Amino acid sequence: MKKIILTPKAPSPIGPYSQAVQFGNQLFLSGQIAIVPETGELLKGSLEEETHLVMKNMGAVLAEAGIDYKDLVKCGIFLADMADFQTVNSVYAQYFDEAQAPARETVAVKGLPKGVRVEISGVAFKD
Repeated sequence: MKKIILTPKAPSPIGPYSQAVQFGNQLFLSGQIAIVPETGELLKGSLEEETHLVMKNMGAVLAEAGIDYKDLVKCGIFLADMADFQTVNSVYAQYFDEAQAPARETVAVKGLPKGVRVEISGVAFKD
Protein backbone atom coordinates (compact mmCIF):
# COMPACT_ATOMS: atom_id res chain seq x y z
CA MET A 1 0.00 0.00 0.00
CA LYS A 2 1.17 3.48 -0.88
CA LYS A 3 0.96 6.16 1.82
CA ILE A 4 1.66 9.86 1.28
CA ILE A 5 3.79 11.47 4.00
CA LEU A 6 3.19 15.15 4.70
CA THR A 7 4.32 17.25 7.64
CA PRO A 8 4.10 20.99 8.34
CA LYS A 9 7.57 20.67 9.90
CA ALA A 10 9.08 20.52 6.39
CA PRO A 11 8.39 22.80 3.40
CA SER A 12 5.17 22.24 1.50
CA PRO A 13 5.74 20.85 -1.99
CA ILE A 14 6.21 23.56 -4.60
CA GLY A 15 4.82 21.38 -7.38
CA PRO A 16 2.78 18.23 -8.05
CA TYR A 17 4.70 15.87 -5.76
CA SER A 18 4.65 14.61 -2.17
CA GLN A 19 7.25 15.23 0.52
CA ALA A 20 7.60 11.44 0.64
CA VAL A 21 5.82 8.27 -0.33
CA GLN A 22 5.87 5.23 1.91
CA PHE A 23 5.44 1.88 0.21
CA GLY A 24 5.54 -1.00 2.64
CA ASN A 25 8.74 -0.64 4.62
CA GLN A 26 10.35 1.71 2.08
CA LEU A 27 10.23 5.50 2.12
CA PHE A 28 11.00 7.59 -0.95
CA LEU A 29 11.83 11.20 -0.07
CA SER A 30 11.49 13.99 -2.58
CA GLY A 31 14.39 16.37 -2.84
CA GLN A 32 14.55 18.94 -0.08
CA ILE A 33 15.86 22.46 -0.50
CA ALA A 34 16.53 25.25 1.99
CA ILE A 35 12.99 26.53 2.46
CA VAL A 36 12.06 27.57 5.98
CA PRO A 37 8.94 25.48 6.77
CA GLU A 38 7.30 28.10 8.98
CA THR A 39 7.46 30.88 6.38
CA GLY A 40 7.77 29.11 3.03
CA GLU A 41 10.67 31.46 2.25
CA LEU A 42 14.14 30.52 1.06
CA LEU A 43 16.85 30.67 3.69
CA LYS A 44 19.22 33.54 3.06
CA GLY A 45 22.45 32.35 4.60
CA SER A 46 25.71 30.54 4.10
CA LEU A 47 26.05 27.29 2.20
CA GLU A 48 26.56 25.53 5.55
CA GLU A 49 23.28 26.96 6.89
CA GLU A 50 21.49 26.03 3.66
CA THR A 51 22.75 22.44 3.85
CA HIS A 52 21.82 22.10 7.54
CA LEU A 53 18.28 23.27 6.76
CA VAL A 54 18.01 20.80 3.88
CA MET A 55 19.06 17.99 6.24
CA LYS A 56 16.68 19.18 8.99
CA ASN A 57 13.83 19.31 6.46
CA MET A 58 14.66 15.74 5.45
CA GLY A 59 14.73 14.77 9.13
CA ALA A 60 11.25 16.21 9.67
CA VAL A 61 9.84 14.12 6.82
CA LEU A 62 11.65 11.03 8.08
CA ALA A 63 10.27 11.60 11.59
CA GLU A 64 6.72 11.98 10.28
CA ALA A 65 7.09 8.49 8.81
CA GLY A 66 8.57 7.10 12.05
CA ILE A 67 11.98 6.77 10.43
CA ASP A 68 15.39 8.30 11.23
CA TYR A 69 18.55 9.29 9.33
CA LYS A 70 20.05 5.89 10.23
CA ASP A 71 17.32 4.25 8.12
CA LEU A 72 18.37 6.04 4.93
CA VAL A 73 19.87 3.57 2.46
CA LYS A 74 20.43 5.91 -0.52
CA CYS A 75 20.74 9.67 -0.95
CA GLY A 76 21.16 11.86 -3.98
CA ILE A 77 22.88 15.22 -3.64
CA PHE A 78 22.43 17.79 -6.38
CA LEU A 79 24.73 20.82 -6.44
CA ALA A 80 24.51 23.96 -8.52
CA ASP A 81 28.33 24.10 -8.41
CA MET A 82 30.64 21.13 -7.82
CA ALA A 83 33.05 23.54 -6.12
CA ASP A 84 30.59 23.36 -3.16
CA PHE A 85 31.15 19.61 -2.74
CA GLN A 86 33.49 19.77 0.26
CA THR A 87 31.33 22.22 2.21
CA VAL A 88 28.11 20.27 1.61
CA ASN A 89 29.87 16.97 2.30
CA SER A 90 31.16 18.26 5.66
CA VAL A 91 27.67 19.26 6.82
CA TYR A 92 26.02 16.10 5.41
CA ALA A 93 28.52 13.91 7.29
CA GLN A 94 27.35 15.34 10.63
CA TYR A 95 24.00 13.55 10.23
CA PHE A 96 25.37 10.03 9.88
CA ASP A 97 27.53 7.53 11.70
CA GLU A 98 30.24 7.06 9.08
CA ALA A 99 30.13 3.27 9.44
CA GLN A 100 26.43 3.25 8.51
CA ALA A 101 26.19 6.13 6.04
CA PRO A 102 23.82 5.53 3.12
CA ALA A 103 24.92 4.91 -0.44
CA ARG A 104 25.03 8.18 -2.34
CA GLU A 105 25.80 10.06 -5.49
CA THR A 106 26.62 13.75 -5.81
CA VAL A 107 26.16 15.49 -9.12
CA ALA A 108 26.39 19.05 -10.37
CA VAL A 109 23.39 20.23 -12.32
CA LYS A 110 22.72 23.25 -14.47
CA GLY A 111 20.15 24.67 -12.05
CA LEU A 112 18.03 23.83 -9.02
CA PRO A 113 14.54 24.95 -7.96
CA LYS A 114 14.34 28.56 -6.78
CA GLY A 115 18.04 29.03 -7.52
CA VAL A 116 19.23 27.12 -4.44
CA ARG A 117 22.74 25.69 -4.25
CA VAL A 118 21.91 22.22 -2.88
CA GLU A 119 19.06 19.70 -3.01
CA ILE A 120 19.07 16.28 -1.34
CA SER A 121 16.70 13.35 -1.82
CA GLY A 122 16.69 9.90 -0.25
CA VAL A 123 15.34 6.40 0.09
CA ALA A 124 14.89 4.84 3.52
CA PHE A 125 14.09 1.31 4.65
CA LYS A 126 12.63 0.33 8.02
CA ASP A 127 12.24 -3.25 9.25
